[in-house]
Amino acid sequence: MNRDDVDWWGYWAAAPTAFTADGELDEPAITATLQLYRDQGVHGVLVNGTTGEWFAQSPAERRRVAEVAVAALAGSGVPVVVGCNGYTPAETIGLAEHARSAGADGALTTPPPYVHPSDEEVLAFYRTVTEAVDLPWMVYNWPRGTAVDLPVAVLDQLADLDRVVAVKDSTGDEIKCLEGCEALVGRVRFFGRFVHPRGMAFLTGLGGDGNIDGGAVGAPFAAPFYDAVRAGDLDTARTRSKQYGALVAALVNSDYSAKFASPTAQVKAAMHVLGQPGGGHVRPPLLPLTDPARLGELEAALAGAGLTR
Repeated sequence: MNRDDVDWWGYWAAAPTAFTADGELDEPAITATLQLYRDQGVHGVLVNGTTGEWFAQSPAERRRVAEVAVAALAGSGVPVVVGCNGYTPAETIGLAEHARSAGADGALTTPPPYVHPSDEEVLAFYRTVTEAVDLPWMVYNWPRGTAVDLPVAVLDQLADLDRVVAVKDSTGDEIKCLEGCEALVGRVRFFGRFVHPRGMAFLTGLGGDGNIDGGAVGAPFAAPFYDAVRAGDLDTARTRSKQYGALVAALVNSDYSAKFASPTAQVKAAMHVLGQPGGGHVRPPLLPLTDPARLGELEAALAGAGLTR
C-alpha cells in the first residue's frame, strides 16, 4: 500500500463532534456539519481527532461517531478518516477495526499521548497497529497535544511501513513541515501548512498534498485554493491564499493555540456565530466561549476576514 492507493488531497475538515446542551451526542448536528463540509467543497473529513474531542468520548461514542460520519458522506466521494488515538496499541487497534467495519476510508493516530514514547517505541507502536488493521493509515504529528515531536528521520521510517499512506503535520513549524514533506515526497501523502505563498510554491514544485484544518472555518477560501492549484489557476490560488491567511492570522497563533478560547471551544463558537451546525457546545474539561466581549471580538475577526452569518 502506498500514496497512490488513496486520492487524499486538498482541504480537509477535522470535524468537531456536536454535543447537545446536556452533553449528549447530537447525531443530527454531526450529520448536518459533515454535509455542510461536503457542500463547501471540502476534499476529505477527519472525525474523532483533536477538534473532535476524542478524549472526552467513551469508546462506544467514538464508534458511533465513526458510523454516523460514514453514513453522512456515503456516495459523496469525500473520504472519511477516523481518529483512533489511544494510550495502548490494543485500544487503537480496536477503534481502527471498528472504523474498517463501518466503512471508513482510513485511520489516523498520534503516538500515544502523555507517556512520551521514545523513537523506538513510536516505531514499534505504529508497526503494531498498522500491521493489525488492513486500512490506509495516517500518521499524526501533534507535539502540542502529545509532547512528542516526531523527527523527520522517524517520519522517514514510518513512511516505509506497508499501510502508512499519509502524514498530518501539525507542528506549527513551517520549516520542519517542508523538510518532512521533501523527505517523504512521492512515498506518502503529506498534509501540512500550504495555503500561503511559500506553501503554494512548494505544492507546485516539490510536492505536498493538502491541509487538515480544525473545524474548517476557512473552507470558503481554502477549498477553492486547492481546486485552483490543481487546475493550474495560480492567480485564483493566490487570491484565496490571501483570504485564508487573513482569517488564520485573526484566529490562530503560530503554535496552533487560539486567540479567543481553547482551540475547539473557539471553533465551535465561530460555527455558532456563522450559523453553522455543530457549534456551541463542548464537553468538560473544555469550557464554552461565553464571555460577551470575547464573542464580540471573535465575530469582528470573522467579519474582518470576510465571513459572516
